[in-house]
Amino acid sequence: MPNADLADQRVLGLFTRTGLMLTVFATLSFVGLFFRWFYHQAEISLNAPEDWGHAFVIPLISGYMLWQHREKIVATTPKLFWPASVPFFLGIQAYAYNLFNIHNHMLQGMSLILTLGSLVLWMLGPAMLRFLFLPIAYLVLMITVAEGIMLTVTFKLQLIASQGSWLILNLIGNPFGWFDVEIDGNTLMLMTSDGQIHPMNVAEACSGMRMVVAFYALAVAVALMGSAHWWQRIALVLLAGPVAVFMNMIRVTVLGLLMMVNPDLAAGDAHTVIGTLLLVPSLGLFLGMAWMLNRLIADGDDELTTGTKKQAVGT
Repeated sequence: MPNADLADQRVLGLFTRTGLMLTVFATLSFVGLFFRWFYHQAEISLNAPEDWGHAFVIPLISGYMLWQHREKIVATTPKLFWPASVPFFLGIQAYAYNLFNIHNHMLQGMSLILTLGSLVLWMLGPAMLRFLFLPIAYLVLMITVAEGIMLTVTFKLQLIASQGSWLILNLIGNPFGWFDVEIDGNTLMLMTSDGQIHPMNVAEACSGMRMVVAFYALAVAVALMGSAHWWQRIALVLLAGPVAVFMNMIRVTVLGLLMMVNPDLAAGDAHTVIGTLLLVPSLGLFLGMAWMLNRLIADGDDELTTGTKKQAVGT
């Protein structure tokens, strides 16, 4: 009964009053120490919401992961773990170096995560970190990736999107003689039957390939919160890339078809709106795959259980 009374007194089912005060103090101190990084990340996300707006959602998902394990967290006794002070101070030093010497926002964010994880391990101990590690590690996905890395990755993905949409458009237009499509690198040349030519630069018209980062963030969240088996989680994360690339092919194809109707639909605000709307079927396709994997495991477990029962009855 005393444990039950103690659980009833906890704030949000997690914190004792003393623990809540210490948590608020540690949080304010942490945010104050890394305020410059948080402020710059917010600027990036607000100025390019189509690319990095998901950074505002990542901490909320991490908080929900913590909430899912609240009973296990409450049942675990916190314990100081002094060796974690070494990576804690190392993380602070790395942040200062990346802030004042090389000015690398991505490495500053990585230093922040290292410091946060070390602080939790130091204050709460290894037993508690078992339930806090994944929510903390998930915060890595809110960090804006360095421009050089993004340019290298997105250029290759745009080439794949260009080639895939070129094939799809030709399969639509050639059999009926409606239009023909030629490709030169990232540029598609759509030629209608009446001789009109519509050039479409995928590198410019489809910068939404950067949203592959947000798609991976979604994939990891679905895998961690909606799947019980590790191999299943890994499969979902591995599927995120191909699904994102395939749906971007569809996105380019739709924009190409609309361009032949009205070139303004493939540029400006109309392009952004259409690209955003096409995220809905992308999300549906990925969640459908997650449902199929969950259903496959459930059916397999049911068959295994049924077979075991039959063997038991037979014996």
